[in-house]
Amino acid sequence: MIPITKLALICTLSAMGTTAAAQSADIASEDIQTLNGCALIPGTRCPGVDLRNADLRHLDLRKADLTGADLRDADLRHSQLDQAKLDRAQLAGANFNRASLQQTAMRGANAEGASFLGIAGWNLTAQGANFDRADFTGANLEFAKFSGASLQHSILRAANLEMAWLPKANLAGADLRDANLQEAKFNHANLSDAHLSGARLHYGNFLNVTMQSCTDCPTDWE
Repeated sequence: MIPITKLALICTLSAMGTTAAAQSADIASEDIQTLNGCALIPGTRCPGVDLRNADLRHLDLRKADLTGADLRDADLRHSQLDQAKLDRAQLAGANFNRASLQQTAMRGANAEGASFLGIAGWNLTAQGANFDRADFTGANLEFAKFSGASLQHSILRAANLEMAWLPKANLAGADLRDANLQEAKFNHANLSDAHLSGARLHYGNFLNVTMQSCTDCPTDWE
């Protein structure tokens, strides 16, 4: 990542629009970094940008527009992505450990095999996204929306999914041991071969859920 010149800074902020420019007004030009033409600052607008394998640790990218961006195998540990747009982004193999993803949009994103250990993901919106084999151990996913998402063989151990929405989600083979599933909505979801040992199930909604070979799924649900 290379510091941009003063001229490039003016051009970049102009292209980003007045909102992002205002947000970056207090950032010295020598402190602003770009990668493949994308200024790595809050509110940046870089839809479709190529950030594969990028080192984005500890960056403040709140409200960034990264719609359709390629972040495969990128390192985003401890980054701030609250209210960022990652819809339809390529996130396979990316490392989001301990990142803040509150109210972040990931609708239709492909995050297969990505790591989300301990993230702050309150009200994450990820309808129809692919999280197969992703690791959400200890993540806070309270009020998150995974409607129609694929989470096959994902790890959600000790994750907080209280009030999360997972209707029609595919959680076949998922590890939900010790997860907080209180008031979570699993209507028409697939929990085949999933593991729920030690999970908190109070007031969860399991209407028409597939539970074949599920370990410790609620057996008295009607």
